[in-house]
This record gives sequence, structure tokens and C-alpha cells, in this order.
Amino acid sequence: MGLIGEVLLLPFAPVRGSAWVMRQVLNEAERLYYDPATVRAELGQLEGQLEAGEIDEEEFDRREDELLDRLEIGLRGGAGTGDGTAP
Repeated sequence: MGLIGEVLLLPFAPVRGSAWVMRQVLNEAERLYYDPATVRAELGQLEGQLEAGEIDEEEFDRREDELLDRLEIGLRGGAGTGDGTAP
């Protein structure tokens, strides 16, 4: 883009900067959400809740399935696509 284009788009610089920051935050949030170490830790906490009687078997199974799905995505390397959707 030439100098004229840059000058004309200068008023939109804060918007472009904000969009970049939001993309970076989204990428990091997705990376943490699908991180295998994080998911494994959550699975351990979930098992502890079941053993302590805080949740029943049905709730455990439902949440375990969700966590295993996240773990599978994280191990495939599909996290952090930046488009706000899980692969």
C-alpha cells in the first residue's frame, strides 16, 4: 500500500490495533483451553470431585467426555486457529 493509502487509513489505526490485540488474546485463550497439560489437570480435579462425592457418576461422565474431546483437539494441534472456532 502506498503512502496515500496509509495516510487515508491512518484514522483507522486504533481500530486495526484493537483488532490485532483481540486476535492475540483469542489465540492465547484457545491455546490455554486446549493445552493437554491443562486438560489433564482438570481431569484429575474432576476425578477428585467424584471421589469426594461432590458430583455424581452421570455428571462425571458428561464432563469427562467434554475434557477428552478438548484433549483430543489439543493433541491434534488444532487449537489456536485464531478464528474463534474449534476445529
